[in-house]
Amino acid sequence: MDTISLVHGEGGKHTQQLIKELFYKEFSNDNLLKDKDAAVLSLETQSIAFTTDSFVVNPLFFPGGDIGRLCISGTVNDLVTSFSIPKYISLSLIIEEGFSFKALKEIVASIKKTSEEAGVTIVTGDTKVVEKDKVDGVFINTSGIGIIAHSLKDIIKSGDKIIITSNIAEHGTAIASSRYGLEVIGDIKSDVAPLNDLISVLWDYREYIRLLKDPTRGGVAQCFNEIASKYSVGLNILEYKIPIRKEVKALNGIIGLDPYYLASEGVMVLIADGPMAIDIVQQLNKDEKYKNAAIIGEVTEGHKKVVLENSHGGKHVLRELEGVMLPRIC
Repeated sequence: MDTISLVHGEGGKHTQQLIKELFYKEFSNDNLLKDKDAAVLSLETQSIAFTTDSFVVNPLFFPGGDIGRLCISGTVNDLVTSFSIPKYISLSLIIEEGFSFKALKEIVASIKKTSEEAGVTIVTGDTKVVEKDKVDGVFINTSGIGIIAHSLKDIIKSGDKIIITSNIAEHGTAIASSRYGLEVIGDIKSDVAPLNDLISVLWDYREYIRLLKDPTRGGVAQCFNEIASKYSVGLNILEYKIPIRKEVKALNGIIGLDPYYLASEGVMVLIADGPMAIDIVQQLNKDEKYKNAAIIGEVTEGHKKVVLENSHGGKHVLRELEGVMLPRIC
C-alpha cells in the first residue's frame, strides 16, 4: 500500500493486515503477539508508576527526531520522574486518511529503535483512521508502566540545590526552525531522548534526591514555577549557570522567542540535598549525555516565586508561561 485509507481503521481485514504486517512485525514480543484486547503483565512489585501522554507535534519529522522517538522518550521520561524503571508501553495511533505508508513505516521504525534504547516493551495498542483533514497526519497516544526503584522523599527545603542535566531549549528551538523553514548556521536539532539511564547513573545518590521533573511544555520557566507553587518554596536561579548553547540563544533572539519557555525533551531538573549536589553533578558529568549538567540555583524560603539572577547581581521574577508561545511542540 502507498497510503492509509479509511478501510484500515474499520476493524476488518485491512485493519488486521496493517496491525500484523507492520505493528506486530516491528514490535514483536510474547505479550503483543497473544493478540488480546488487554495485555496480561506480571509485575513483581507493590509500587508502580503509571503515566499517559498524547503527541501532536508539528512537523512530524524535525531535526534530531520525529513523533515516533518523541512519544517513547516523553513517556519514558515521565516515568523516570518517579525514579522508576520503565517497563511497558501502550501505543495508539490516530491516522489521517491518505497518510503516506512510507512515512508511517519510518515512524514505526523510530518507535522500535527508541523503545529498544529505553528498554521498554510495547505490549498493547490501537489504530484508528479518520477522514482527510480531520487529523494532521498522525496523532499518537501512549501510556507507560514503570517499577518504582526508590521512593523519593518528595520534601523540599531551603538550601536544597537545583541541578539541570543538560542544555535547555534544544527541542523547542529545533521545532521552531523546522516549522518556519529557517536556514540557520550551527547544529540546531532536538535533544529528544529517553532518560531511563538516569536511574542507574544516580543510584548511589538516590537518598539525596528530592525531586525529578522534566521541563517539556513551558520550558524550565514553567517547570520552576510549578515546583515553587506546589512545594511553597522560592527558587533562586543563577541565569549565568543555566547551560544553553549560543546558537540556540542567538536564534531565539532573532525570531523573538524566550528559550526559558521552550521545551527540552532530553533534560531533567533535579532538586537535591545541598551538601551532596556537587558530588551528584560530578557523577552526572562522567556520562557523555550529561556532561553539561550543572548546579543552577537553590531553594529559598517560601515566597512561591522564581527569581532569576544575572551575573551582575540583578534580579527579576521569572513568571509562569502566559498565552501561546510555540504550540504543538510534543
